[in-house]
This record gives sequence, structure tokens and C-alpha cells, in this order.
Amino acid sequence: MSSAPTHPLDAGTRLAVDRTRLAHERTLMAWVRTATSLISFGFTIYKFFEFEAGKGSPGSSPLLTPRHFGMIMIATGLIALFLSTIEHRQSLKRLHLEFAEGRRSVATIVAGIVVIMGVLAFVAAAFRG
Repeated sequence: MSSAPTHPLDAGTRLAVDRTRLAHERTLMAWVRTATSLISFGFTIYKFFEFEAGKGSPGSSPLLTPRHFGMIMIATGLIALFLSTIEHRQSLKRLHLEFAEGRRSVATIVAGIVVIMGVLAFVAAAFRG
């Protein structure tokens, strides 16, 4: 990789770098939405069937219980978010090395918050069952 340029970037290049950075931010936010959907859907499945089991409905012992399915959904969302955040940070690092573009990523902060909520949902599902 080349070192950051020593002279100021022209307006066209600066705008192109900004568009690229924003495209990376939008991509991570799309992953945040996907992960949030997986996490919330998994937790909803877990809670719904926990509520149904509390009503006294007869239960069999299937191979994959709703609790396990919900935990798999939550874990899938967390893994997807973790991997996409790593990819996002690597992309921004490459951009920074090439063009000295070094702003904070709001999408990374949001991803961190969603990870914390997802871990709490996973722990709740794991230790309540």
C-alpha cells in the first residue's frame, strides 16, 4: 500500500473519498439492520414459545427446540455483525492509509451497541431455559 499523500487532495478526489467512506458506512448499517432483525426475531421466537410452554401445552422433545432455534438466530446475527464490522474497519483502514481519511465511524459505534444488546439477549435465552 502506498503512503498517504503529502499534498492536499483536489476537490474531486476528496469528494470521491467521502463517497467511498459513506458507502462503507451504509454497508455496515445494512449489516446492523440485518443482524438486529436476526437477533430480535430469534429472541421473539424464544419468548413466544416460552410463553406458550407456560400455558401448559403438551410438549414433545424435538431435536431443535424453539429455544435452540432462537439462540441460533441470535448467534447468527451476532456473528454476521462481528464479521461485517471487522471488514468495515479494514476497509476504512485501507482508505486511511491511501488518502489520510481518518474520521470516526458512527456505524461502528451503532454496531457495538447492537452487539451488546445481542449478547444480553443471547445470555437471557441461554440461562433462562
